[in-house]
Amino acid sequence: MNKEKILQFLGLATRARKLVTGEELVISEVRRGNAKLVIVAEDASENTRKKLHDKCNSYNVPVRIGASRYEIGHAIGKEARVVLAITDNGFAKKMTSLFDEN
Repeated sequence: MNKEKILQFLGLATRARKLVTGEELVISEVRRGNAKLVIVAEDASENTRKKLHDKCNSYNVPVRIGASRYEIGHAIGKEARVVLAITDNGFAKKMTSLFDEN
């Protein structure tokens, strides 16, 4: 996983408006079928992780554990963010490949 590339790509997805942040908004997008990939901060609480993993598993949305909440927030130009969803297939595919590379 190349954290720097992932954070740069999150900034690009934000500028393209293909990103949703916040737990409730992300869960709403997962339910609607708009979320293609969910990213959770590595320092998220166990309760938040379990809630998102369970919801995403039931709707077949992949989940990845990313950087810290502060790194994610900085990458997208906001304050600390714990969870976000990518809503575009192309961005989600590229982001997944960045997470899965060694």
